[in-house]
Amino acid sequence: MSHDHNHSTELSSRNLLVTMLLNFFITVIEIIGGMLSGSLSLMSDAIHNFSDGIALIVTYIANRLSKKPNSLKYTFGLKRAEIIAAVINSSALVILCFFMIKEAFDRLYNPSVIRGHLMFIVAAGGLVANIIGTRLLKKDSDKNINLRAAYLHLLVDSISCIAVIIGAVFITFMKIYWIDSFLTIIISVYILVESYRILKESIDIVMMSVPPDLNVEEVAKFIESFPEIKNVHHVHLWRLNDNNTHFEAHLNINEMSISETALIRHLLENELHNKFGLTHFTFQFECDSCNDTELIKNSGH
Repeated sequence: MSHDHNHSTELSSRNLLVTMLLNFFITVIEIIGGMLSGSLSLMSDAIHNFSDGIALIVTYIANRLSKKPNSLKYTFGLKRAEIIAAVINSSALVILCFFMIKEAFDRLYNPSVIRGHLMFIVAAGGLVANIIGTRLLKKDSDKNINLRAAYLHLLVDSISCIAVIIGAVFITFMKIYWIDSFLTIIISVYILVESYRILKESIDIVMMSVPPDLNVEEVAKFIESFPEIKNVHHVHLWRLNDNNTHFEAHLNINEMSISETALIRHLLENELHNKFGLTHFTFQFECDSCNDTELIKNSGH
């Protein structure tokens, strides 16, 4: 299992690096193509691709940092770097979508004559490169919120290229200039919604909220179903990142030896991992020694 995981993470890093280089290549091509064709949409897409390239650099660095071992200073390692990068990436997408919508409305009121055939060729090349990038990141995007944000960046680019291609066809053959702006607004609204979801999830992780698919009371009730455990209190349940969920609690138990508590702890950890997907545990065993037995301690401790 360890070998497969290492191979997977190495593959993720390599795919990120290749995708990042592709993005900067697209940026250069679209800037040149935009200047030669007079296409504002190509120039806007080039800026979009450049911002995505920066986002991918952040993602690549965060991906590498997350693999650093735990240390005396960072006892959890640097796994939160991925979440911080996801916040940056999704925030950039939200801002970018508003910028694209504004630019689209500006173009509706101030259309300009452009060379549609050149616009089509450059956008088609950008689409091919973006499709390669999205396919490289697709598999790992389902397992990692940060890679999902990077994947969404590239998906935006691919859809943007399609919009530019469609716009180029209408401009070349029908001289309908507003179609590009119309498509840009629709696409931007869709991506805005998706980006907001990733941003919200990332901020929830940073704020150490309970994962949306878990219920603290349900977990506590399951633990209290063990006959050796009288009460569960002072519970904390949070995600370190999207792959690691931590649980800590005080457990009021019947009188027993330390070796017996070790057996209960081992059984609890296995059961909680299998039933709720929890990955890291800290239990404080007590025997009627805690006066405050509220499920959640409100003192900020």
